[in-house]
Amino acid sequence: MRPLLSLLLFLVMMSTSFTHAQNPNKMFHDLSFSSIDGETVKLSQFKGKKVLLVNTASRCGYTPQYKQLQELHEKFGKKVVVIGFPCNDFGGQEPGDAESIASFCEKNYGVDFIMADKVSIKGSSPHPIYQWLTQKSLNGRADANVRWNFHKFLVDEEGRLMGDFPSSVSPTAAEITGKL
Repeated sequence: MRPLLSLLLFLVMMSTSFTHAQNPNKMFHDLSFSSIDGETVKLSQFKGKKVLLVNTASRCGYTPQYKQLQELHEKFGKKVVVIGFPCNDFGGQEPGDAESIASFCEKNYGVDFIMADKVSIKGSSPHPIYQWLTQKSLNGRADANVRWNFHKFLVDEEGRLMGDFPSSVSPTAAEITGKL
């Protein structure tokens, strides 16, 4: 009886692993992050909407893209959730704490889309959301290499990675808005 139980348990575990390997995209809506205000934000609340995730910085040549992100949020907010992830991994261009980042974004760009607490996306311990976004083994679509601030990822309503866009692509460019 015990070998049969062990075999059954093994088959159930393998079935679960196989299902996950076939459809790793379900994981996106299982992830969460801390908002810039310290609240836990679960990505599951965005099922049914596209999500644009952007690593941001306050002292970068691309920082004016905050304005376009806000415009995108205002124009397409019923279709897409915009989330900014402040990050200091590239050139030390986001040295501030949560309070100073939030103040900068609101004062200079009127940002009222969701902002995360500062995260790391490179190195030995990237945030789990960025692990998912950049690793094909997790997102089921493609590996991605974030090379600078304001790199954008678009995820569809079902939690499938649609694509990524380098810093040079404006948030309001047709490459992005055409997918909304």
